[in-house]
Amino acid sequence: MAVGISDATVIDWTALSAARVELGANFVRILGYFREDGEKSVAAIEAAMRAGNAAAMVIPAHTLKGESAQFGAELLSAHAEAIETIARDCVETHDAPEEALPHVVGLRALFEQTLALLERETSPLVERRPHFGRRAI
Repeated sequence: MAVGISDATVIDWTALSAARVELGANFVRILGYFREDGEKSVAAIEAAMRAGNAAAMVIPAHTLKGESAQFGAELLSAHAEAIETIARDCVETHDAPEEALPHVVGLRALFEQTLALLERETSPLVERRPHFGRRAI
């Protein structure tokens, strides 16, 4: 898990619940796509950062931003948006995306923490919180 970031800060649980209702039976399949696409996006952003290629950061950051927001992963979406914005500005000014480095450095850990929380919450094998009026055993 990312150091110093609480689970409550990573996921907007209300937005996640709304996504589950909206996506219905497709939720688990689309979460799988998020896992695959997110891994590719994070790797592409890291590679673009190492190469100093702002243009190569834009599309994966934009993709990660939108897919993260769909699942209530607001913190990950915000990091991806910051990377996208910096990268777009750098493309316009023909600068290297050095300003994005702090966001890129923590991106993989944040993605992994986010994914772990989403999978834990959606796994049928995880014990759920007790319902109101029942004692936890």
